[in-house]
Amino acid sequence: MSKKISIVIPVFNEKENIQILVERLKKVLEGNGSDWEIVFVDDGSTDNTFQILEEVAGKNESISIIKLRRNFGKSIALNTAFGYATGDIIITMDGDLQDDPEEIHRFIEKIEDGYDLVVGWKYPRKDPITKKIPSKIFNRLTGMLMGVDIHDFNCGYKAFRRKTLENIYLYGEMHRYIPVLIAWQGFRIAEIKVKHHPRKYGKSKYGVSRIIKGFLDLITVKFLTGYATRPLHIFGIPGILSLLLGFFIGLHLAVLKYWKGMGIGERPLLLLAVLLIILGLQFISIGLLGEMITFQEVKREKRENVERYIEEVVIKDGRS
Repeated sequence: MSKKISIVIPVFNEKENIQILVERLKKVLEGNGSDWEIVFVDDGSTDNTFQILEEVAGKNESISIIKLRRNFGKSIALNTAFGYATGDIIITMDGDLQDDPEEIHRFIEKIEDGYDLVVGWKYPRKDPITKKIPSKIFNRLTGMLMGVDIHDFNCGYKAFRRKTLENIYLYGEMHRYIPVLIAWQGFRIAEIKVKHHPRKYGKSKYGVSRIIKGFLDLITVKFLTGYATRPLHIFGIPGILSLLLGFFIGLHLAVLKYWKGMGIGERPLLLLAVLLIILGLQFISIGLLGEMITFQEVKREKRENVERYIEEVVIKDGRS
């Protein structure tokens, strides 16, 4: 039985590209033999992108549009579209004509080989050097910190099995880290090189501010994937260090007072020791509260991550 394909495309001020992209996609999808749909998300465009989307959707019932009230960003746009897409395989791509629709069949084939997420690798990348160099640094840093061997984390061209998106919630610049979030849940990931075209129409939405936001979200993802289920490990370490440092400073002051008869009431070290002990207790308390919340969540979700259950039947002496 053929699987339904959903193409999810977030767009922001891409009026010149919409009609060309739809024609290319229809040509590829109609020749695929599977049921399909295209879901556009207009992320608060200020040109006539939405009007053009209405025109193309009016000519094809397999095209649907989601209009956001303002420009929320790519993560929110994708997160919203995932809730409306009905396909068994969901493919995301950008609306700037840089992703080639001819590559769709390769993504589907890789998914059918047993992978849960297939990530595109723009190779060679047809972007200016001002985008390529920061991207290489970002990809190398992300791979090292997260332990996921992907060359192009931020490539918008991806294919997902539907089940991989059930527990993915995107915000900020988190769309960059979709492979990390999915790998963290134990799904299989593959990467394929895809053709990449230079932008012909419209302007790139890439800027320096996105680099800063992306780095901050990298810290968030590292915390969520590394410590979300063991909060005491991240809060407990600075808590213990703070407690120990405060204790030893206090011990030093006690020696000065009771063995050498020196006054310590006016010493700044006394305030520092008290502050460090209080901070240490607060860190550990936060970690313990996090552990209590995590424990309740694990109790509730302990069966949700089981892919399949096999009951083994042992036969002895002809009896089961």
